[in-house]
Amino acid sequence: MTSTTTILAKVSEYMKEKSLTLSQFARDSDINPGTFSSILKGVRLLTVDQLDRITELMDLPKGHYYEAYIKEHLQEINPDWRRVYPLLNSCAELRKLDSIRKVVALLLDNLLYAPLLFELAEELFAKRMHEAAEVLYENVALSERRQHSERLALCHYRLFTIRQRTNHELNYQSAIQFEPFVERLDEMDQLDALKDLAHSYRALRHWDKVDKIASMLETKASILYFKREINPTKKPSRPLFTYLASSYLFHGTVCEVRGEYDRALYYIDLYADLNWVKETDNEVQYWKTLFSDWARANTFVTRLGSGDISILPEYVSYLESQKAEIHVGMLNIVEAANRFGFNIDALLMRLDTDIKNISDDIKAAGVYSSQFVSERSARLFHELAVYYINKSEFPIAFHYLEGSLTISLNINQKSCIIKCVGLYEIYREHLDEKSLLKFQKLIKEVYEHEKKSYLHPVSV
Repeated sequence: MTSTTTILAKVSEYMKEKSLTLSQFARDSDINPGTFSSILKGVRLLTVDQLDRITELMDLPKGHYYEAYIKEHLQEINPDWRRVYPLLNSCAELRKLDSIRKVVALLLDNLLYAPLLFELAEELFAKRMHEAAEVLYENVALSERRQHSERLALCHYRLFTIRQRTNHELNYQSAIQFEPFVERLDEMDQLDALKDLAHSYRALRHWDKVDKIASMLETKASILYFKREINPTKKPSRPLFTYLASSYLFHGTVCEVRGEYDRALYYIDLYADLNWVKETDNEVQYWKTLFSDWARANTFVTRLGSGDISILPEYVSYLESQKAEIHVGMLNIVEAANRFGFNIDALLMRLDTDIKNISDDIKAAGVYSSQFVSERSARLFHELAVYYINKSEFPIAFHYLEGSLTISLNINQKSCIIKCVGLYEIYREHLDEKSLLKFQKLIKEVYEHEKKSYLHPVSV
């Protein structure tokens, strides 16, 4: 062990500059003088807590010397976890992701560190320090890639969860990368994983995937709910019956999208009538009420989609009482209006404020993720553009088309981008000069985005 290091040399320089004795510096940094003397002589290693106190006394930001600490104190074979753990925790709090990567690179030649790093990742994940947790999960998964362990599967599940953001292409990549690991999870964790996967594929409109995952969820949830004793040491995040009911909801959505309306109504009835649920506690009652509400809303959607316009007044009244459903409900209504050619001008005036609020503040609403809300909002604005183009009201149409294209670019929703660009190319002659310049700028963003994606493919 050397007696002089970068950190200790800087500390010695500071003491000389401030004319501080060893005892004074030790007292001011709340370190035992004997301990501090041993540290300066290189006899004892500096801990992260001591380094933080010294850094604070020197009026430097926390973490200022972490890079040097990694080089000087963690280069030996098998560094002590008691020093590594607090360093990684502090790096996570400070979002020093490169420092975390350097520490992990020193550790993972020894697979004994993998369980420790995984447990720390779980702690950080629980604290919502997702960026730091992601680095740890990535490296643990890489070190155990040839294993078939539950820990490897959990790493991939956490990475999938963390990476469900706003970019639809990346969300899809993370979903298909995680899917093969689902059945390696504990059977209770499988329920949450399948539910989350189905939600992701639904937001991405990959209906075959939704149908497949819903069938897996239905089978596993049925077995666990009706045919087995529940393992008391492991419970899912929601009441067990909700996973079976969710599988019916996913199946119903797929059928509705495919135009199989009678089949969709069959599945809606399955989760509308939950008399088969045995439990009666408050949490169960809460979820039963939610599924009943969803069944009512989806009945409106299915009947409207089949061409039953008579349901519209009742559906609108429902939406006005359920503001979180406006973005979904308006999309359903405008799509139906475009498909069946009925006039909704009065309704659009009635809900004008709600539509503007969607434009100004896209975020998670109720049980819907921000990914889901953004996708639905982009499609809603596109459908509104189509509606007003059909009425030859081009200024309003291009206002909504601009909104749809902007959101679609933000979330990398390629199918909607293509539709928007197509409408622009067909009807661009109806744009005034100011609007034309605005759209030309947006179209340039589309091409730049595509070029960047082509030249720099993202590895997930």
